[in-house]
Amino acid sequence: MSVLAALRRRPAGLFGLLVVAVLVVSSVVSIWWTPYDPLGTDPRRAWLLPMREGHLLGTDRVGHDVFSQLMAGAWQTLAVAVLVALIAGTLGLALALAAQLTPRPVASVFAQFIDLGIAFPALLLAMVLAAVYGGSLLTVAVAIGISSGVAVARVMRGEVARVLDSDFVLAARASGASTWRIVATHVLSGVRPTLIVQLSTMMALAVLAEAALTYLGYGNSPSSPSWGGILYEQQNFIRVRPLLVVWPGLAVAVTVLGFNLLGDALRTVTDVRLRDEARRR
Repeated sequence: MSVLAALRRRPAGLFGLLVVAVLVVSSVVSIWWTPYDPLGTDPRRAWLLPMREGHLLGTDRVGHDVFSQLMAGAWQTLAVAVLVALIAGTLGLALALAAQLTPRPVASVFAQFIDLGIAFPALLLAMVLAAVYGGSLLTVAVAIGISSGVAVARVMRGEVARVLDSDFVLAARASGASTWRIVATHVLSGVRPTLIVQLSTMMALAVLAEAALTYLGYGNSPSSPSWGGILYEQQNFIRVRPLLVVWPGLAVAVTVLGFNLLGDALRTVTDVRLRDEARRR
């Protein structure tokens, strides 16, 4: 309750929470119900404008209900964002701990691996994996998650080093605490605020990357509606019905903004240093 109460005092964080909540609810509801069949066509109701004949956002050239397609595409967007956060968080934190806790020669190898991984573009890795294993939701998530995990590791490495050099960790070592106990008790809680911001940023980037890859034809199959797929299908008719491109583009932009604002607000709430500074102000 304290986190929710703190978010209530931050309009930007509250807006981000609202956007993410709408995305989650839409994704879950779309599994069982949408106003119309997202893949159903009705040529008699093609090119309908918004709010016509029961279609909230109108229809496209073959009669697809745009609102239903956006709802169905929200599930794919949320799934990629969550999978990327899990992969990036686990990989990034593991690499950061390995680069700081292993002997110096081994730590140097991990540090070089992190620097090398950052130089490899995430979209290029996703394209390579898609060419080898075929375009799918899992392929996109794994590719973006691995690339994002290396970026997270670079940031978290500095945070882990900062916590390990703190006075309370030195005191814990002097009292005989094991390395794993120090990691579980002090390091994880110390790096949590920064990790939250990093994961929220990676989820926002995952939304953009998933839309871009689907737009380029490397995403999920056409049988599963996605925001990037809608953009790709409607780009040729932008002069006829520009709103058909505006709706999925707006959904991507608002979702990315929501993840970023929520992550920044959660960092302010969970970081003791920032919270104390806010109280003093």
